[in-house]
Amino acid sequence: MYESYYGLSERPFAITPNPRFVYLSQRHQDALAHLLYGVGSGGSGGFVQLTGEVGTGKTTLCRLVLEQVPDNTRVALILNPMLSPPELLHAICAELEIDTADAGDSLQKLQDRLNRYLLERHAEGERVVLMIDEAQNMSREALEQVRLLTNLETATDKLLQIILLGQPELRALLARNELRQLAQRITARYHLDPLSRAETEQYVRHRLAVAGASRCPFTRDALKALYEASDGVPRLINIIADRALMAGYAHEMERINARVVREAAREVAGEEWQEGTGWLRGALAAMVVFAVLAGGGSLGWMMLNAGEAEEELSRPAWVSMLADTGPDTAWAEMASLWSRLSREQVQAACEGQARDNLACLAKRGNWAYIEQIGLPVVLRLNDPEQAHVLLVGMEEDQLLLRHRGQDYRVPLRQIDRRWLGHFYVAWPDDGIILRYGDQGENVRRMKELAEVVSEPVWTGQTDDRYDGEFQQWVMEFQRHHGLSDDGMIGPATRLFLKVPHMSGPSLSMNQDGA
Repeated sequence: MYESYYGLSERPFAITPNPRFVYLSQRHQDALAHLLYGVGSGGSGGFVQLTGEVGTGKTTLCRLVLEQVPDNTRVALILNPMLSPPELLHAICAELEIDTADAGDSLQKLQDRLNRYLLERHAEGERVVLMIDEAQNMSREALEQVRLLTNLETATDKLLQIILLGQPELRALLARNELRQLAQRITARYHLDPLSRAETEQYVRHRLAVAGASRCPFTRDALKALYEASDGVPRLINIIADRALMAGYAHEMERINARVVREAAREVAGEEWQEGTGWLRGALAAMVVFAVLAGGGSLGWMMLNAGEAEEELSRPAWVSMLADTGPDTAWAEMASLWSRLSREQVQAACEGQARDNLACLAKRGNWAYIEQIGLPVVLRLNDPEQAHVLLVGMEEDQLLLRHRGQDYRVPLRQIDRRWLGHFYVAWPDDGIILRYGDQGENVRRMKELAEVVSEPVWTGQTDDRYDGEFQQWVMEFQRHHGLSDDGMIGPATRLFLKVPHMSGPSLSMNQDGA
C-alpha cells in the first residue's frame, strides 16, 4: 500500500528470504565463506558449525550456498531435524532420491543404502553434503546417528560432509560430555552476530535501493532508533521498518522520524506504552481510508516532491549509459582489453562456442568473488533488460564501468540492485589440459605458481612431473575455489592460479571516471 507513495517498486522489508535483497555484511561474508568451505572441502569429513540468534540470516545464507553449489556436488537439506534416528535417515535418503521402500525402520538397512549411494557418487567423482538447519532441536540420539554417518568412508576419503546450522543453544548442546565425540569432529565453527549500527543503516539503505527507492525515507535519528529497537537483528529490522513505512504512509509523512520507528517497535513487541498509545493503531486503521482515497494520497506525494522533476533532468551520466548497454558493446570492450582478441571471438566464447586460444566462463557470485578473480568482467544486469556492461574497477562503495571507451564511476548500490550475480570473464588461453603423468616446462610453471598460493599450501617438490602428490593438491585447490575437482589443470584452474593476470589487465580503480 505504501510502495508508490515512497517511490518503491515493491516492498523492501518482506521477511521471506529473497536473494535479490541479500545484504552481506563482513560477518555474513565470513559466515558464507565457512559454509562454502564446508561444501567445497569434500572428503575432509569434519563437521562445519554455524550458529546465530533467531533472525540473523542463517537460512538466507543457506539459500545462497545452495545457489553456489558446484555441479559435481549433491546436497541433502534437512529443515526439520526433530526426528528419530530412523526418520532422520529416511529424510536424508529422500533428499538424495535413494529408494528405501523395503528398508522399514532398520537403521542397518537404511545406513547400508546410504553407504552404497555415497560409494557410487564417490566413484563418479561427486561429493555429497548434508546440511541440517535448526540443529539445536535435534535429540541426542539423532546427533549420535549423524556422527556415525561420518564413519562412512573409503581408505582415503570420508564420503559425507556435514554442516550444522542452529541457534546459540546448539553450542551448549554440543558442549555436553556425552556428545564430545561429535564436538571433536567439528573442523570449522562460526557464530553469526547481529548487525552493528553502521551495518544496520547500510542494510536498510541497501534494501530500499533494491526496491527502487531514489532516497531513504528514514531520518538519521530514525535509523538509529531502528537499530536500538532491533538490536541489529535483520528479521526484526524488516518487521519494524515495514510497520513504520505503513504508519508514515497513513499520515502522509515525507520522512519517517524516530518517534514513528519506536512506536512501530512497540506495536511489533505487543507492548503498551505511555504516550500516545493509540496513535499507531489509529494510523494503521486509517490505511483502509487511504487505500480508497489513493488519488488524494498520490497528489500529496506529488506536492511533497515537486522538485524531483528537476533532479531527473540533471541525472548522472551513468544512468543514460546503462540505457545504452547491450551484449555487443560489452564484448567489444572486453576484447579491447586483450590485444589478441576480437569482439566476435569473445562473443562466441561467452555464448558457449568453443574457441581456440580463448576461454570464457559464465559465473555467478558476489562482489567479493569478483575481487577474488581479479580480472575485468562483464556484468549481466536485469535492469535494463539484457544490459551487459564491462566492470574494470572496484573500490569500497564505487564501481568503475567502461562503455564505448569511456569510464563511468557508479555507486555500487545502484548496480547492486540491478544485478543478480551473473557475470562473464574472458581471457586468452591456450586450452592445454595438464593431467597426472604429464611432464615438461608447463607443469613446472604450474608448480611455481602453486608455491605462491596461500591456501592450500603446496609443500611438494617443484619439478616438471605431474605426480600424484601434485594431483591431490590440484584437487584441493579446485575444491577451495568451487571448481570441479577433476585433478586436471585447464582454463578455469589456471584462472584462479592467476595465469591470465601475468600478461593482462587487472581489476583496479586507478583510472579516471566520468
